[in-house]
Amino acid sequence: MEKKVAVVAIGGNSLIKDKQHQTVEDQYKAATETTFHIADMIESGWEVAIGHGNGPQVGFILRRSEIAAKVEGMHEIPLEVCGADSQGAIGYSLQQNLQNELTRRGIHKPVATVITQVVVDQNDPAFLNPAKPIGGFMDEAEAKKRAKEMGWSVVEDAGRGWRRVVPSPLPRKVVELESVQALIDAGCVVITVGGGGIPVVEESKNIYKGTAAVIDKDFASSLLARKIHADLLLISTAVQKVALNFGKPDQKWIDRMTLAEAKAYLEEGIHFSKGSMAPKIQAIIWFLEAGGKQAIITNPENIGKALRGETGTWIVP
Repeated sequence: MEKKVAVVAIGGNSLIKDKQHQTVEDQYKAATETTFHIADMIESGWEVAIGHGNGPQVGFILRRSEIAAKVEGMHEIPLEVCGADSQGAIGYSLQQNLQNELTRRGIHKPVATVITQVVVDQNDPAFLNPAKPIGGFMDEAEAKKRAKEMGWSVVEDAGRGWRRVVPSPLPRKVVELESVQALIDAGCVVITVGGGGIPVVEESKNIYKGTAAVIDKDFASSLLARKIHADLLLISTAVQKVALNFGKPDQKWIDRMTLAEAKAYLEEGIHFSKGSMAPKIQAIIWFLEAGGKQAIITNPENIGKALRGETGTWIVP
């Protein structure tokens, strides 16, 4: 029987519910709930690769690093290494929870996390316009000192203080793609491209170096789905369905969109927030344009119902 392969991109709400539940223990509990629904997919016959966000977690790692440097004189951790740290920690939480749930169901299926590098183009326009805030707030003197001594790009953030900003370039290549594909072919659930992947540049053929940037996890999951020829790209987020004119009096929930409709709505620029739903729609557009068969956007607790066609927003060619 031919395998059905899905890439599932889970968002920050799958790990951190709110500001009152941010501890490692809280995140582990949230991962328990999310992986329960992914186990439903696996039990119904899907082979799954899981991508995940890591924005809050990288922020926590950076903040701890900054505090330790000031108080104890410890070295600070480079941004790309923070991304690698978060891949390992989040991967551990997801894989242990998923493995436990599968075991409870009597399903023998290995789960593995692949620390994944994703190549970005050194000439990506994003490097000329760093715009993604990271790390803690600083006063102006410290910000300008770091800009001068460490080459940081810094901005004043709405009267709250100064922050470092980094570029968010497009993902171009998944370095560990062959390993991920081999694991999927062997029947393993793979947790990969965590946080969009560790951003690296290719200095020469197959020679890589980390770079201070962040990659959109939905864009990276879309790239992965294209490269492994997945049958489904499922983006798990905070809402059950996609809405047109979200948050406005004429808001309208959407059950199904064609690729052409998704492109038209995105181009109108009024329906989807740039920092939230727009990247998800764009990620799906790229997937379907490359030959993907179908995509779904829904929240974690409705993954099972969405796969049965009972909810979620389906986007098809």
